[in-house]
Amino acid sequence: MRHDLLITGGEAILPGTGRTRCDIAVTDGRISAILAPGHGAEADETVAADGRVILPGVIDAHLHLGHGKDISRPQVPEDADRESASAALGGVTCMIPYLMSTGPYSGIFDEVVAVTEAGSRIDFGYHPIVSTEEQLAEVPRYITEYGAPTLKTFMNNRGGEGERLGLPDIDDGFLYRLAELAAEHGGMVNPHPESIEVAWTFRARVMGADPEGTGGLAAWDATRPGFVEGDAVQRAAYLANQAGAPLYVVHTSSTAALEAALARRLAGDVVHLETCPHYLTHDVTWEGGVVGKINPPLRHPEDRERLWQAIHDGDIDTVATDHVHRDITSKDGGIWKASPGCPGMETLLPVMLTEGYRNRGLPLERIVALLCETPARLMGLSDRKGRIAVGLDADLALVDLDAEYTLRREDVVSSAGYSIYEGWTFQGKVTDTFVRGRGVVRAGALVPDAAGTGRYQHRTLRH
Repeated sequence: MRHDLLITGGEAILPGTGRTRCDIAVTDGRISAILAPGHGAEADETVAADGRVILPGVIDAHLHLGHGKDISRPQVPEDADRESASAALGGVTCMIPYLMSTGPYSGIFDEVVAVTEAGSRIDFGYHPIVSTEEQLAEVPRYITEYGAPTLKTFMNNRGGEGERLGLPDIDDGFLYRLAELAAEHGGMVNPHPESIEVAWTFRARVMGADPEGTGGLAAWDATRPGFVEGDAVQRAAYLANQAGAPLYVVHTSSTAALEAALARRLAGDVVHLETCPHYLTHDVTWEGGVVGKINPPLRHPEDRERLWQAIHDGDIDTVATDHVHRDITSKDGGIWKASPGCPGMETLLPVMLTEGYRNRGLPLERIVALLCETPARLMGLSDRKGRIAVGLDADLALVDLDAEYTLRREDVVSSAGYSIYEGWTFQGKVTDTFVRGRGVVRAGALVPDAAGTGRYQHRTLRH
C-alpha cells in the first residue's frame, strides 16, 4: 500500500523492544506500519530522520491554559496558539489543562473547547476543577458526556484561602463525595494536597519573623513545609480509596509527600504520583529568587535527590509541567506577594533528556514511560496516544540527542516570556513534531498553518 508519510532512518523507542532502527509509515493520521529499513514502501511524503531518535509525542497532563494573568481558561484562540506552539517545540503533542470556573461547566465547556480548537496546534483534553456544589452535581456529566474524567480539587481551599482564585471553601466531606462520584462513574480524583490549617501556623511564624521576605525561596518553603503536603496526601489517598476511587497526586514536591503516598500504596490504596521538572532541577538554594516561587514550593536539595531516586525506582508515574504562563511582572512585590507558578512546556522533554538521560543515566525507555506511555494510560488516552504502535495516532517527536543549545529569554515562545531554565545548556533538541501525522514543527521551526489543527480528546479511564 502507499502511505501518506514515511519517516526513515531513525531509531524509534518502541513498546516492549526499546530503541529500534526502523521506518514508520503513517496513513490517515495513524501509524500504519513499522517497517525494517530498506523495505521499499512508498509514500506521498518521506522524511529522513538521519539517525535521530523518534519518541512518542509527549503528553503534558498538568498545565494551566488561560488568558493573560488569568489561568482559569483560554478566552481567545491566540491563547491556545501561543502555549501550544511552545509545547510543540518541546515535543509535546497533547496537553491536558486544568479548567477553572466558579459556575457549572455545563455553561462554558463547549465554548472553551471551541476556542481551544480554533487556536491549538496540538491535541488536548481538560481536567475540571471541582469546587462548588453545582459543579459536584454535574460530575457524572463531566466524566461520561464530556469525556473529562480526571477531577481536581483544592484541599487547601479553607478559611478563605481560595479567594484569590474566586473559589469557595470546601472540606474533606466535599473531597469524599467527589471521590464517591468518581468511583461510581469511572473517574479519578486529582487533589492539590495541603493541610492548610497547619500551613497557616507556619505562615504566621515565618512572616512574623521576616515580614519583608528577605529569606526568599527558603522562607516560602518554610511557610508550607513538606509534611504539610505529605499529611494531605495520606488523607486524600485514604478517603478517596475508601470511596472506591483512584487518586492521582499532582506536583509531588517533597520527600514527605512521596513517602506518605508510598505508605498508602503499601496499605493497598491506588495512588498515582506525578512530579514536575522544576522539583527535579531547582531547590531553595537557586539564585533566581522570587522567580522560583511555586506552589508547592521548591524544596531542599535532599528532596530533589529523593524524587530522582523515586523516578529511577519506578515509584513516580509521570512528570508533567504545572505550566503557568503569567508573565514575569506577576513576580513583582517580593516573595510574599509574587504569584506562584512558572512556564515549562517547551523545556519538559529537554530537561528530562539532559538532566535525566545524559546526566543521571535514565534510560530513554523510562523517559518515554514517564512522559508518554503512562500519562496516556492514566489519563484515558492509551487507545490512541503514548506509544509508537500500529493503529495509534502518529504523534511523534524527532530528537537529535547530540544537539546542544543554550536557552535565552528571547528564545522563550510561551506568553510567559521567561523561563527558570534561562542560561541552561540542553543536550537533546526536538527538531520535528508531528500530531496525527501532520507536521507542526519542522526543522526546528513552527509550521505556520498548524494553528487550529489540534482536536479535543474525549477520554475514558481504563485502568
